[in-house]
Amino acid sequence: MTAPTGTLRTDEPASALLGTLAEQGATGALSTETGIVYLAAGHVVHVESAVTPDLGDLLTHSGALAPDGWWEAIDRAGRRCRVGRQLVDSGHLAAGALELCHLGALFDAAYFVLAHEGPALRFRPGATHWLGAVRPVPVDTVLRESGRRRELLHRIWPEPAVDRAPLARVPGPDAADLPARRGRTLAQVDGVRTAAQIATALACRTFHTLVELRRLAAAGLVTPVAPLVPVPTSAPAPASAPATVSAEPGPSPRPAAPDEPDTALLRRLLHALEAL
Repeated sequence: MTAPTGTLRTDEPASALLGTLAEQGATGALSTETGIVYLAAGHVVHVESAVTPDLGDLLTHSGALAPDGWWEAIDRAGRRCRVGRQLVDSGHLAAGALELCHLGALFDAAYFVLAHEGPALRFRPGATHWLGAVRPVPVDTVLRESGRRRELLHRIWPEPAVDRAPLARVPGPDAADLPARRGRTLAQVDGVRTAAQIATALACRTFHTLVELRRLAAAGLVTPVAPLVPVPTSAPAPASAPATVSAEPGPSPRPAAPDEPDTALLRRLLHALEAL
C-alpha cells in the first residue's frame, strides 16, 4: 500500500484509520474533534488536545525547564520543526527528561483523541509538528495505552460524563480528610470547571486529575452538572463551532503550582522507553 497523497475526510473511527496509516507508513496529521495525532513513517510522534496541558506547560511548570529556555528553542527552531532537538542540543534539557515528559504528554492527549472512538475528520499528508520527533511510538502502543486508561477509569467509576461536564460538589467529608492530591482536586470543584480546567488550575496532567475525580465521584463527593434545558424560541440558536487545536506554538495559561511526581507513571514510561 502507499501513503495517502491528498487530504482525506472520513467518518471512520480514528483508531481504525490510525491502524491503516501505520500500515502505509504514512506521515501527516490526523484530526479529530478533540485533537490531532502527528505521524512520521507510520509512527506517532506527537499528539495534542485542547483539553490537556501542552509539553511546554509540563516542562516549565514542573521546574524541568525555565520558560526562557522553552521560548528560545521555539524562536530558534520552531520554523524548522526541531524544537525538541534544540532543547537538548542547547543544554537546556537532558534527552531522557525530554523523552519522559513528551511520552506523558503524548499518552495524556491520546486518551481524549482516541479513547472514546470518535470519528476522524481529516488527514493532512506531510503535515509536521513544530516540536519535531522526540521518541516515535508505534500506533499499537498508543492505542493499547489509551484502552488501558479507559478501562482503569471505568473500573474506578463507570460514568464518562465526569471527564467532560462541569462538576459540582456534593456535601460530604471535608477535603482535609482526603489524601492530599484528592483533597486539592476536590477544592477546585466549583460547579463550573470541567476536569480539564481543574487540571490546568492544579498544573496537573489531565489524566491524573480524571483518576482523582472519578474516585471522588465513586465516593459520592462530586457529580456532573446537568445541562440546562434550552427555552424554545422562534428561531433556533446557531450551533457553536467545534473546538480546534492549533499546531502553532503559543502561550498557555500559567497554572498556580506544579503537580507532585507520579512514580507509577514514570516507571511505566521508563519501561516503555526501554522496550522501544
